[in-house]
Order: sequence, then structure tokens, then C-alpha cells
Amino acid sequence: MAAKRKRGALPAGKAKRARSAPSAGEAAPEGGPRERSIPSQESSIPPQEYSIPPPVSQGKWKNKERVLIFSSRGISFRTRHLMQDLRTLMPHSKADTKMDRKDQLFVINEVCEMKNCNKCIFFEAKKKQDLYMWLSNTPRGPSAKFLVQNVHTLAELKMTGNCLRGSRPLLSFDPIFDREPHYALLKELFIQIFSTPQYHPKSQPFVDHVFTFTVTDERIWFRNYQIIEEDASLVEIGPRFVLNLIKIFQGSFGGPTLYENPHYQSPNMHRRLIRLSVAAKFREKQQVKEVQKIKKKGTKVLVEEDPTEVVFETPAEEKPVEIQLVKPESKPIVKDKKKLRKIQRKKQKKLFRTEG
Repeated sequence: MAAKRKRGALPAGKAKRARSAPSAGEAAPEGGPRERSIPSQESSIPPQEYSIPPPVSQGKWKNKERVLIFSSRGISFRTRHLMQDLRTLMPHSKADTKMDRKDQLFVINEVCEMKNCNKCIFFEAKKKQDLYMWLSNTPRGPSAKFLVQNVHTLAELKMTGNCLRGSRPLLSFDPIFDREPHYALLKELFIQIFSTPQYHPKSQPFVDHVFTFTVTDERIWFRNYQIIEEDASLVEIGPRFVLNLIKIFQGSFGGPTLYENPHYQSPNMHRRLIRLSVAAKFREKQQVKEVQKIKKKGTKVLVEEDPTEVVFETPAEEKPVEIQLVKPESKPIVKDKKKLRKIQRKKQKKLFRTEG
């Protein structure tokens, strides 16, 4: 068996290191810690001077805005591409599976809570042709419902611009957003949802594109432009869409109505008016045809002569009636033209002879 070594004892064959002698001016303390003398290297190595610049900022991610972007079942391929484009442009967004149509909208608040999100963009499809967008501040509100029209995605060839993935955008708003109270509320909602938080882990420290929100024809027009460094001109990137405001609610996905758009017309009503206008044109054509048939079948009414029609007519000169007593000579029927010419010449010669 190996012999046990006492605490503090050195193994056999190893001697203790010699302790360096203290300097003349310093006395070694009794029972104190052992110290080693380090030879000074100031004379051999020159001093090195390195200046490290201080950090520009702390770089702390304070704004913890997270946006949940998902949709209901039954959306079209164009809506799916639009949803994917918004996710790529917004690095602070999260995705989730499609929600069933039978579920109520207030269930989205629980989904946002499970995903640790405090904002939500929800695309709701109806009749496989109408698209609605919900922008909500969960779970307390407010929330706004829009009808989405004229959707164009990033994949279209018309959009020639480009930007860095995850870069932070500038938000540009129409001046009307500061005049009207409901537009001011929407402006704050857009800022909190579409602006990328500073120092977000997935974001890039560059600003190279602009989100513009313009109000025209009682609708909000969304555009995304690239900022070109050379001349600071703008080139459209996409996606682009038009938001037609329907209602603004006090709560999240429901609650008391704060504002209702009086200029909004539902897609069902719009399609109904188109059908009624087409039907009215068809009815008008049928009525015109029936009137024409009645006119053709009706009896002709003789219009009495107007005595004033003969006022400006001048009477023609009456010529005396000439009665021909001698029977006219019958003309010979000649099929050959040459023979006819010979006969005519003979007649002319006879006339000349008689006159002579």
C-alpha cells in the first residue's frame, strides 16, 4: 500500500525551493506569506503605449417590442408572400401557425402572451377574395381593422430596389397624421409596430430604407423605398399595399368602437352595386328593343299635307304638247358592229346627196 502523505509535506526526492533573501531595507515578516522577488525588466523592454477608444454607447437593448405576424386559414398565395415579406423586413417579428376560422379573435391575445409578444399583425381572409388586416397592441389595446387592397410583393420585377436584411427603417408620415385625432392614434400604432428597436440582436446598425405612410382618397398607402447613397434618391423595394380603415377599437381585437370610417364601403356592397349597374344596362337595352318592335308593328298614320310647303315653289313653264303623226323609223337590229357602222355611213351619204 502506498504510504499516506501528510498535509504540507513534500514527496520524497523533491527538495524545497530556496527562498529569495529579502532586500537590505526590507525585513521578512515572521509567519507572513512567502514572497518571490521579480526582477525588474524596465531596462530591457521599452514601455508600450496603446490607447483604446471608449465605446460610442452602452448598446443595451431596452425597447423589447416583439410583433407576432400570422394569418387565418384560407389566404391566397399573394397574401402569404406579403406576410413573408413583412417578416423579413421586421427582424423583431415572430411567426406562428395559421389560426382556424372557427376560433374567436380574442384567442389571439393568449397566443401573443405565449409567444411573449406585445404587438400583433393578423391577416384575416374571407370568401377567399377579401383580405383584412388587424393591427393590435395586446392585451390592452387599442386595435384597428383595415381592408387590404392592391397588394404587390417583393418578388415582382417592378421593384428594383434592395436593402440590407435586418436594417432599421425610417418612418415617414403624411402631415395629415398630425391633424386628425384618429390618424394620430394610428401613427403611434404604426411607429410601435413597424419601427425596429435599437440594438435588437437580429438587427443591423444601418439605415438604408424608408417606410412611407401616405393618406390619399381616404386610404393609407404603404410604400418601401431604398435610400441610394450617391445622390440620396429613392428606389422602391416593396412590398406595397393600400389600407382602407374600417374601425378603431379600444380593446385588443374588440371592445368599444373609438372611430368608424364613414367613407368605407364593404366589398360585398361594392360587388352588389357593380351587379346592379350591369343589370340596369341590360334592362335598358331590352326596353329599347321592345319600343322598336312596337313602332314596327303599329299602323302607319297618314300625315296631312302642309299648305305652307308650296309657298316657295315656282311654277314650271307649260310646254305645248307635240303630237307625232308619222311613225318613227324602226332601227335595224344588228349584232355585228361593223355592219352597223356601214349602214350608218350609207345613210349619211344619202343625206349629203339629197342636200346637194
